[in-house]
Amino acid sequence: MKREITKFFKKQYQYIIQSIAFYPVLISLAFLAVAVLSIEIESHDFIDKIKKDIPYIFIEDFETARAILSTIIGGIISLTVFSFSMVMVVLNQASSNFSPRLLPSLISNKKHQVILGFYIGTLLYCIILITALGAYGVESDSLGLSTMLAALASLICIGLFVYFINSISVAIQIHNIVDKIHASTNSYLDKELKQQEESKVIMNTENSENWLTIKIDRTGYFRGFDTSLLKESLKCKDNHFILLPYINQHIWEGMPILKVREFITEEELENLLFCFDISSDRHESDKNVTGMIKLMEIAVKAMSPGINDPGTAINAINKIGQLMNKFLEFPEKYSKYVTENKLVITDYSIPASELMRLVIQPIRLYSKHDNSVMYVLLKSLQFMKENPKISVKNKGVVEIELNALKHDIETSIGNPMDRESLVVLMEGENQLNF
Repeated sequence: MKREITKFFKKQYQYIIQSIAFYPVLISLAFLAVAVLSIEIESHDFIDKIKKDIPYIFIEDFETARAILSTIIGGIISLTVFSFSMVMVVLNQASSNFSPRLLPSLISNKKHQVILGFYIGTLLYCIILITALGAYGVESDSLGLSTMLAALASLICIGLFVYFINSISVAIQIHNIVDKIHASTNSYLDKELKQQEESKVIMNTENSENWLTIKIDRTGYFRGFDTSLLKESLKCKDNHFILLPYINQHIWEGMPILKVREFITEEELENLLFCFDISSDRHESDKNVTGMIKLMEIAVKAMSPGINDPGTAINAINKIGQLMNKFLEFPEKYSKYVTENKLVITDYSIPASELMRLVIQPIRLYSKHDNSVMYVLLKSLQFMKENPKISVKNKGVVEIELNALKHDIETSIGNPMDRESLVVLMEGENQLNF
């Protein structure tokens, strides 16, 4: 039960922090606390002394304070509606011109969430103050300090609005979107390569045919195996697990998903299946190959007849080439200790052939009539082939894709001069390698 609760709260935590309402709720609660505090200290001796020393920055007139707060409330509501109407227009444009898969990252932009939270917090603050004014009555001292803070918050909102206009106009530019996806995926790959280099274990998995094979009881996309949910009895055993699917692979119910070297009980088997993170959404996480798939979709969308933007496709392909070049450096399988000298888990990387099918082949299919895009795709594949850190097997997969590219060039490029220049470039590269 404890592990079920832990997994539930992990899921809820990820859902909450990725929600567009997370930061606005926190900031609004902070403004609520500030409103109550400012009202409570309004009649404090220290505040009264400040009011007497610098009376020109405090508003003591009831009607003036109410008019200022009413104006701020109306203005902030208009500002909020206008700002996030712009967001909806931007999201619609991004979905239509680039890819619907980009929407979650644009919606979850923390800067925009903070601005929304400040708008809502200021609005909540002013509503509480104007309610307090009504409760205290016209004969009481007005909330001079609180009203001054509300005026300062409204000025900050105006500054945030100017920043928001600039930020949203920059965020929607496609080269910034491509650069952001590339930077995020590249950072993930660097981290994974470093981790594998530091904690890898040399294990022989060639004789695993007779190991216990476990089949999955769900259908969806494999997101990972959470070792923190393993029972202590499994962690302390001298055992070896092989995770058969790669991250983001779609698996079907009843499909083999795990191999276990030593005997395990029925209860331990249920615990192992519980540790698998299976999602129904292909793009729920940016781990592994998801970033490259997003770039591929941007390139394919750019080459559609309705968009026809080879420049964007070329930019995306250049980034894909850099990422895939690093991705092909990963070993076919990677083993690590879960507990020191005890439990070992072996993961499989996505095969190079599958990577080509998911990322390169759709671009080649949709761009085979465009000479400039095919040229960049050709140079990207040649760049990967020349990487000395890539295994001979993976270089062979790249060579197969280059041959498929050559076939498409010969059959799809109509202009003989353009076709010949690409073929000569490819054959010249092969002669240099030979």
